[in-house]
Amino acid sequence: ICRDSEYVARNKSQDSGIAEMEELPVPHNIRISNITCDSFKISWEMDSKSKDRITHYFIDLNKKENKNSNKFKHKDVPTKLVAKAVPLPMTVRGHWFLSPRTEYTVAVQTASKQVDGDYVVSEWSEIIEFCTADYSKVHLTQLLEKAEVIAGRMLKFSVFYRNQHKEYFDYIREHHGNAMQPSVKDNSGSHGSPISGKLEGIFFSCSTEFNTGKPPQDSPYGRYRFEIAAEKLFNPNTNLYFGDFYCMYTAYHYVILVIAPVGSPGDEFCKQRLPQLNSQDNKFLTCREEDGMLVYHHAQDVILEVIYTDPVDLSLGTVAEITGHQLMSLSTANAKKDPSCKTCNISVGR
Repeated sequence: ICRDSEYVARNKSQDSGIAEMEELPVPHNIRISNITCDSFKISWEMDSKSKDRITHYFIDLNKKENKNSNKFKHKDVPTKLVAKAVPLPMTVRGHWFLSPRTEYTVAVQTASKQVDGDYVVSEWSEIIEFCTADYSKVHLTQLLEKAEVIAGRMLKFSVFYRNQHKEYFDYIREHHGNAMQPSVKDNSGSHGSPISGKLEGIFFSCSTEFNTGKPPQDSPYGRYRFEIAAEKLFNPNTNLYFGDFYCMYTAYHYVILVIAPVGSPGDEFCKQRLPQLNSQDNKFLTCREEDGMLVYHHAQDVILEVIYTDPVDLSLGTVAEITGHQLMSLSTANAKKDPSCKTCNISVGR
C-alpha cells in the first residue's frame, strides 16, 4: 500500500476530472475484520464483469464526525489511500495514524490506471462504520517500559487513602451498608487504555511526602480522607496489574495500577487485558515480607493511582478531615493525555 502523490494532488476535491466508467465493478458487502488499535483488514465483493481491468483500489477513510471533531481540519487534507489491487482481505495499517477506540467511516472504489497515468474509477461503495480497538497487552507493555524509566527510587509507605467530600462518605453509610462500591473508571489517561469506561474499581492513593513519610495533607478530591492499612488491600491474596501511564501537559506523570483479589471478576478482567506485575519486585508498588511482616514501597517520581476492584468497608479503616487545601488543579477526572509528550506516548495511535 502506498500513497500516490499524483492521484492525491489531482483528487483534493470531489470535482476532480477523473472519468467514471460503469464497467468497473463497484465494491459491495464490505467487511472489516482483525481490528486493532491502529490497523484493520478490509475485504469486499465485486461483480466479475471487467474485474480483470482493476489495477488499484481507492480507500476513503475518515473519522466519524461528531460535535467534538476538529472544526479547523483543512478541507484539502487527503483521506484517500491508493492501493495496488492485491488479493483480499487487505491490511490497512498506520497510513492515517489511526487512533485507538475511535469511530471511522470507510468507502472503496475500484480503479484502472491508464497509460497516461490517469485513473478510471468505479462509483464509491456504500459507507461502512467501524471502531478501532483498545491497546493490546503488547502496547501496554511498551507503555510500562517507558514508565519504568522514570519511576525513580522507592519510598516506604503503610496506608492507602481515598479523599472525598463528606457527603460521599455519608451516602456510603446510608445507602451502601458502609461499603464503598466499585464504579466504572472514567476516560482520563491514554485514549487506548482498555480499562477506561470498562473496569470497575475504587481509586486509592499511596503517595507520601518525602520529608514526613506520611500522606500529603492536600488533595484535589475532597476534605475527608479514608485511610486503610496497606495490607488490607495489597497482600499475597491479590494480583497487581499495570493499567496506564500518562501526563496532562505537566512535568509530572501518572501511573495507574490495579489491585485485584485473586480470582475476583476484576482479576479475570485484568488478566485478559493488562500486563501483570510481580508484587514483590517491580518499579512502582511492592509488597514484601520482612521479619514476618509485610513491608510496602512506592515509586517516588510518578504519581500512583491505584484501583482496587472489590468493595471496601469503611470499618476497615478510618475517615477524618484533612487540614490542607483542595488543589483542584491536580484532579485527573476525565483528563486528556498530552499526545505530544515523548516520555509517555508510544508509536501507535494516540
